[in-house]
Amino acid sequence: MNESASVNTLKKPRRGFGFYARIYRKILVQDLKSKMSYRADFVISTIGMIMTNLSGFVTFLILFKNFPSINGWDYHHMLFLYGFSLIALTPVQCFFDNNWNLRFQVQSGDFIKYCFRPINVFFYFMSEVFDVKGLGQLAFGIGTLVYAWVHIGIPVTPLVMLKLVLFLLTASLFMIAIMNAAAATCFWIVGSGYVMVIMFRFKDFAKYPSNIFHGVFRILFTFVIPIAFVAYYPSLSILEADNIPVLTWCAPALGVLFFYLSYKFWMLGVRKYDFTGS
Repeated sequence: MNESASVNTLKKPRRGFGFYARIYRKILVQDLKSKMSYRADFVISTIGMIMTNLSGFVTFLILFKNFPSINGWDYHHMLFLYGFSLIALTPVQCFFDNNWNLRFQVQSGDFIKYCFRPINVFFYFMSEVFDVKGLGQLAFGIGTLVYAWVHIGIPVTPLVMLKLVLFLLTASLFMIAIMNAAAATCFWIVGSGYVMVIMFRFKDFAKYPSNIFHGVFRILFTFVIPIAFVAYYPSLSILEADNIPVLTWCAPALGVLFFYLSYKFWMLGVRKYDFTGS
């Protein structure tokens, strides 16, 4: 591709939210129709997702049979954190799962098709896949959160529910940003699959409170790979009545910033790919 053609593909007309909402609805309907034609696969995959998350529940049950608490966190508070993390991870599972296919599209050259459409490349690529298995994770996460919520005795007020929604969205932004940045490395690294796998594995640490880790790992999971913001800091807005950390209140702004930076990094990779024709 010559440079002039590349420049033209990057100058997409600006579209409003309504336009992208209509486009996404149409793409989603078609994607769900294709998936539901294989209903057995959908049912088996959903059951598999639930069983995977159930193993975490059982792990906590076995752990707290032997230890009453871990650094001040008892069984139900840990379950709250676990359920919170599962719900927060659902958007990256459902809406951004196509990041796993990015490196294959780039290596094969098929990614070039996304550069010729008059819509945002990031939106176009991500909207092609909706992972329905994430709905099973969402259901299990909600059930776990409600179970823990009731046993802890957290009051249900409009303010608490507003904070819950806000900080769940905040937590999701961090995990989405981590996976966006990891996926985008494929524009520079040929064997980038391991980067995706490592970053995704870090999500397993999100279900644990940050204060149980050694100082070095606490810094790593807070400021380098911000897994602590996927559940720990956001959930403290609900669990703690007083002495809420400053990082909890900063989380919404940091989440938006981190997501924006990951998006710009992803699009930087697109420009690099588009200009070089790699």
